[in-house]
Amino acid sequence: MSGTYLGMPAFPKAAAVSTQQPTLRGNLTHATHTIREKRARAVGELADWSRLRAAGAAIKKRTLRHLDRYLEQVEERVTAAGGTVHWARDAAEAQRLVIDLVRATGESEVVKVKSMATQEIELNNALEEAGISAYETDLAELIVQLGDDLPSHILVPAIHRNRAEVRDIFRRQMGRWGRPAPEGLTEDPAELAEAARLHLREKFLKARVGISGANFVVADTGTLCVVESEGNGRMCLTLPETLISVVGIEKVVPSWQDLEVFLQLLPRSSTAERMNPYTSTWTGTTDEDGPREFHLVLLDNGRTDTLADTVGRQALRCIRCSACLNVCPVYERAGGHAYGSPYPGPIGAILTPQLRGTGTELDASLPYASSLCGACYEVCPVAIDIPEVLVHLRERVVEGGPATVRGQRTTLRPASGHAAERAAMRAATWALDHPGALRTGQRLAARTRRLVPRRLPGPGAGWTRSRDIPDIPPESFRDWWRRERGAGAADGPTGGEHGSDGNERGKGGAV
Repeated sequence: MSGTYLGMPAFPKAAAVSTQQPTLRGNLTHATHTIREKRARAVGELADWSRLRAAGAAIKKRTLRHLDRYLEQVEERVTAAGGTVHWARDAAEAQRLVIDLVRATGESEVVKVKSMATQEIELNNALEEAGISAYETDLAELIVQLGDDLPSHILVPAIHRNRAEVRDIFRRQMGRWGRPAPEGLTEDPAELAEAARLHLREKFLKARVGISGANFVVADTGTLCVVESEGNGRMCLTLPETLISVVGIEKVVPSWQDLEVFLQLLPRSSTAERMNPYTSTWTGTTDEDGPREFHLVLLDNGRTDTLADTVGRQALRCIRCSACLNVCPVYERAGGHAYGSPYPGPIGAILTPQLRGTGTELDASLPYASSLCGACYEVCPVAIDIPEVLVHLRERVVEGGPATVRGQRTTLRPASGHAAERAAMRAATWALDHPGALRTGQRLAARTRRLVPRRLPGPGAGWTRSRDIPDIPPESFRDWWRRERGAGAADGPTGGEHGSDGNERGKGGAV
């Protein structure tokens, strides 16, 4: 891996490679099945889970409707508590802000707690180019960083690695970044964890600047919240003299009472725990404990454009639990790197094309990285209808149309390569509007069904590359009904009672 998502191929090309890697598929299958089974048990303990899920969705929907007011409240409360709020319109502006803030401290090293927002803006690469070393302290993120790799899962970034691979990475790379791995390190989990602990403790005790994200920001007090399982986050949040938190604007919740709902939803959906082992909250600064300086960078980077889309905006409800990844058959087989984004899986397939747009081959391909089975919606703790948004974005890719880009209302052009699909849909629309033509086409298809190939040539090759053409029945439903019920039965169970046009439209497909 190159350590960056720039220049990655479209999903079909990347998935064609990853699905041929048996070790990767074995690692993913074992991990995702284990996590999903644990989650199901944890969720099953709560009799009111469905109501809790509905409450989480309602809170997020209400917050997004009034996000401008809540963001102003956050700025006011954080400032009053001794922090400083910065606004970043895009990734480049957020990078510049963080680099300037680190340079102002005179330091050239920072420790980081796992943060999706900093991965999104590729902050580590920007810091490195500025001469600043950033050390990941989450165990899985450390594995990814030492291996010059990229995260492939929201919750378990190194899910694509097994213990033997982790051992080899530690042996080979730890010494380059700090304290080397112990002699004779094995793949025993306890030994691997101890090696990471000793390596990271050295970083924690030396660091003067910490960089974090946040799971939630409570508007009425300006409090930030990070939940994690290892304790590394708390070390990053409390030991450095300066703390810089990069947070997406959608992470706001109105009150502590609302936060309570998500602190029940998130752990059970992500780590299958009743509560996270470490739940850290902080409000501004204090002279007695924690960092002396606190900076909050509120990141837009396409979120306002997403908010303007009445269908797609529900993606901003995501609380990054990764439950959708663990049940997705496409993710399980293709892996996270195929999505070309720090947000893999079903949520990435709808979030990334909205944050980055659909102008590249990669981003235009992501809404198609799904079977539309709906399993992701069933497990989402905030009831994001991912299949609905996928179909919505597919329409945008194929047809273009109105959208908001960088705050300006514009009309998108259809993505290239979909002309045949648009022509096929127009032809289907015409046929469904003309019952006589549809009936003739069905009969013709039935009579020539033995001549239909399993794979289509030309523009249709993309459709049949991964699926067979369905078998065409020897007769249409209408012809079968006439034969079984007699000519007087007209074209369906209701005969001709409602008129041939309406009746034909209601039973258009060959069965």
